[in-house]
Amino acid sequence: MTQPFLHTPVLQQEAIRLLTEEGGTHFLDGTLGGGGDTEEILKGDETREVIGIDRDYTALDAASERLAPFGNRFHPWHGTFSHLEEAIQDTGWTTLDGILLDIGVSSPQIDTPERGFSFRFDAPLDMRMDTSGGDPTAADLLNTLPQKELADIFWTYGEERFSRPIAKAIVERRETNPWETTTELAALLERIVGRSHQHGLPPATRVFQALRIAVNHELDELEAALKAAERVLSPGGRLVVISFHSLEDRIVKHYLQHAAQTCICPPALPCTCNKKVTFEILTKKPCTASAEELKKNSRSACAKLRAAKRTNEPPEFTRQY
Repeated sequence: MTQPFLHTPVLQQEAIRLLTEEGGTHFLDGTLGGGGDTEEILKGDETREVIGIDRDYTALDAASERLAPFGNRFHPWHGTFSHLEEAIQDTGWTTLDGILLDIGVSSPQIDTPERGFSFRFDAPLDMRMDTSGGDPTAADLLNTLPQKELADIFWTYGEERFSRPIAKAIVERRETNPWETTTELAALLERIVGRSHQHGLPPATRVFQALRIAVNHELDELEAALKAAERVLSPGGRLVVISFHSLEDRIVKHYLQHAAQTCICPPALPCTCNKKVTFEILTKKPCTASAEELKKNSRSACAKLRAAKRTNEPPEFTRQY
């Protein structure tokens, strides 16, 4: 039996409602995880089918076992959700009625020490969501990237105010002693950052987040997936995205706002842009976890859900946002 991949989905009730309330039969769960969201989609209507994408074979195997009772209504696919069009083609579909993206790292990945996502455990600095390939690990980045590039990663992806001195210390240390473990990095961050300027966060939080995002190209993946969703959703199809930090949420918010705009010309000039409206926003403000959910799952505190409905307009391939 496959090792359980015990992940508690957040905002599940709201996500499934927004995803399926106008019906449809062909759905895609771009972040399959433990399969909890896909299970709810399939249970809701016996005519529904779901493609479940995950880059983590551990999650994919566990979810496939959990969803086996649904037979060929569930279609597992190993890869990243930015390649969702390939997953659709491999399944023999052409369009989708709904796409769900629950962005970020899952609880089992964080809580498995050898994955190296958490500074709570002494483990190799890995942080790859897909360990089956030869992609660079967090240790590889720390041991090879130029100092400026490391500082940019810590500032851009972690909003770490001590990004420059941290990068400098990392480069100085690796000249004689390459980086290998999470505790080594956490100790350096404790010394440089301290606890007084982190708003209650452990000093390693922001840098570990930044490294994880860089290792897995998470923001690039999200932007590519949003564009792909616009191309493959059928008219009336739903897009539901759950994010866990401001960088992700900002990308989703700005993308959908632009997609819903009727005109992007300067306000003082007559409209000449012929802007197409490709999404109708369904959530004026992002949905957040209820007090009841927060009691059951503290990790839902940062979650924000945004949803939109695809219009009849063809996509704009040269979008700027």
